[in-house]
Amino acid sequence: MDKLKSDYLTHYSGKILNGGYSAKLCRRLTECLTHLVALDQMCLPIIPYIAAWHGDEKIIWYEHVGKRLLAILDCQPSEVVEVFRKSIVDRRAYRYVGHEEATIEEEIVTRDELRGDQCGLREEVKEEGAVECIYQIALAEKKTIWLKDQATIEIFGDDEICLSLGYLTDVTKEMEQKNLMEKFGYFDDLTKLPKRSIMQRIIEVNIGNFHRGHINDFVFLLLDIDHFKEVNDTYGHLAGDQVLVNLAEVMSGTKRQEDEIGRYGGEEFYAFTVGSLENGLQFAERLRLAVASTDFVYNQQRIPLTVSIGLVVASQLATTGKITVEELVGVADRRLYVAKQGGRNRVVSE
Repeated sequence: MDKLKSDYLTHYSGKILNGGYSAKLCRRLTECLTHLVALDQMCLPIIPYIAAWHGDEKIIWYEHVGKRLLAILDCQPSEVVEVFRKSIVDRRAYRYVGHEEATIEEEIVTRDELRGDQCGLREEVKEEGAVECIYQIALAEKKTIWLKDQATIEIFGDDEICLSLGYLTDVTKEMEQKNLMEKFGYFDDLTKLPKRSIMQRIIEVNIGNFHRGHINDFVFLLLDIDHFKEVNDTYGHLAGDQVLVNLAEVMSGTKRQEDEIGRYGGEEFYAFTVGSLENGLQFAERLRLAVASTDFVYNQQRIPLTVSIGLVVASQLATTGKITVEELVGVADRRLYVAKQGGRNRVVSE
């Protein structure tokens, strides 16, 4: 063990041991390095690491990183922070919520959101004293892996240094299985759009992101085909089904990458986007105009079609406290009703 410690410290490339920090911090770090380096030599299916940061600074560095992570990222120890940051697709955390912790909430934070809220996340892990999350990592040749991060946080106030002592575990198979199971129940059989249950999940995630300040605002829309009963009565239910399929294609072709479209049920659809009221109104108008200007044809018969849209922005409801899915959908539904009563083929946002 002493030889292993000596050999490692000879090639040590961290900052703390050579940075004039307190004897207490250096002693603790040396102890941890000794044990983690020994673990790394055992070729266990974990990737040990020691990360550190100074006070409120955004810069993080590694005092030690397992050889397997270097191989996965195909980089040198000095490049790990930058390569790892650029490889992140998203960060996922799971927490028990609700009565008797009966539900597990999944919080998804994208790479861009992580970049914008580094200080907030650091304060959160300092307060909790631990890290437990899963990173989706994009590697070369479109390969994706999932790494579970578990660590404890130790704070050295005199040095204004935080140490994250932990390990990464490859959970790619488990996460791919989870995604596969979700995919089976994800899409509506007719339109191939995400189902209503997925809408609820999207809203829950974004309500959480909104209240935590990860996003500034988001917009939810409910859309209903005008006079759809007449389509079924006039042209038949097969025509009605074809109209639903074609409408889904039109809306999917209209949305941007960051927008979501799904089927709420029957002739109703939902849509979602991150951004302000203005952004939501532009999205809604693009959808409305795209539908109104499309020729829907069944058995060489043209079927004129329009949609009415009810729109709500999260910030409109934030003054009442924590937003709920039911409240958001309820407001959008009432505004959809106003759009119907006001003559149809329009967007109502207040």
